[in-house]
Amino acid sequence: MTLFKRSEAIFEDENVLHDDYQPKSLEERGDELEQYTAYLQPVINGSQPRNIFLYGKTGVGKTAATKYLLHHLEEDAKQYDDITVTTVYLNCEDLTSSYRVAVELVNTFRDPSEQISRTGYPLNAVYKKLWAELDRIGGTILIVLDEVDYIGDDDSILYQLPRARSNEKIEYARIGIIGISNDFKYREKLDPRVEDTLCERELHFPPYGANKLQNILEKRAALAFKGGILEGDVVPLCAAFAAQDKGSARQGLDLLLEAGDLARRRNDPFVTEDHVREAKQLLEKQRIGESMKELTSHGHLTLLAVVTSMVTDPSQVPFQKQQLYEQYRDLTAATNRDPLGGRAFHNHLAELSMLGILDRTKRNEGRGGGIYYEYEIDVPIDAALSTLENLYMSGELDLESLRQNAESQGFL
Repeated sequence: MTLFKRSEAIFEDENVLHDDYQPKSLEERGDELEQYTAYLQPVINGSQPRNIFLYGKTGVGKTAATKYLLHHLEEDAKQYDDITVTTVYLNCEDLTSSYRVAVELVNTFRDPSEQISRTGYPLNAVYKKLWAELDRIGGTILIVLDEVDYIGDDDSILYQLPRARSNEKIEYARIGIIGISNDFKYREKLDPRVEDTLCERELHFPPYGANKLQNILEKRAALAFKGGILEGDVVPLCAAFAAQDKGSARQGLDLLLEAGDLARRRNDPFVTEDHVREAKQLLEKQRIGESMKELTSHGHLTLLAVVTSMVTDPSQVPFQKQQLYEQYRDLTAATNRDPLGGRAFHNHLAELSMLGILDRTKRNEGRGGGIYYEYEIDVPIDAALSTLENLYMSGELDLESLRQNAESQGFL
């Protein structure tokens, strides 16, 4: 009995909608690509490469533009006998220190049989091995550090790498760093020496608007789906939803993929607007669920405090910490838990903001009012409630009444 067989009714090539697909051309980033190309031009001229810092929200094309231009740079450099270009891409999500980045670079340059351990060496010894590998390769070496903010405060490598040649650590290689970050405040946290070096050239990728997103999605949809499968409102609706949220092309493509997958699973002949709306709800619940997996019960109660406050007193949105803390204390009493102190509660609010579940706005009222934060939920309340209902606390709290109240208030 055959359990699996190919389904060819909906997709022509669904890989076009996946995160690792590299398009042959980048849509709606003409100005950014022109400026980025100018920053990379010294490489082709045989000069010292510039250090470039890119920032912008997730899904706005920073990484795609980098991979696209570096691919062309490597290919175009082959026509010149006096330059060689090597590019290295690292995602720093799991590389939370300069030591880890340095070890990863050494192992990237080395043969698999000559890898070094991730622990046990002094940092200076790892740097010495790295300088040797860079000089062995020689030429121009561009090192891309995606999500560079994960390195945190231990950022010495961001200073050491670009200055290795001038500090006579290397002789035969020219090093350029391309740092990519979603954190607009990251550069403010850097050591001033590192900031001057890493941010030699800056490039901001703003969120996409609905029209630009629609153009991007239409190009991908034409390659991904069979002809005539998408109803007319599907692509514009995906673009509108993505533009209303974060202006992310990745989000719009995920919506298209999930909508097509829903139609395929149900053997529906077309992908419709209803598939898109359902896909949006599924993806939002999935995102919140993934974000909340590692949260403690107090993190869950902190989110519930925000949801409850919004539902019971919507006229007060956004809320200051003290208002939410009072709601949180009531919830801990209802679940027979000891409440955390104000500072610990603030840390949970900050974590939910970092995860994109809450929107946090800093207010400065001057000497009289001081500086404080305001919070409101940044995901659909229905998705947040559904996630909370699936957690262990759902039997201890009357979330159904809260849901009914949210419906009566027009939140759902």
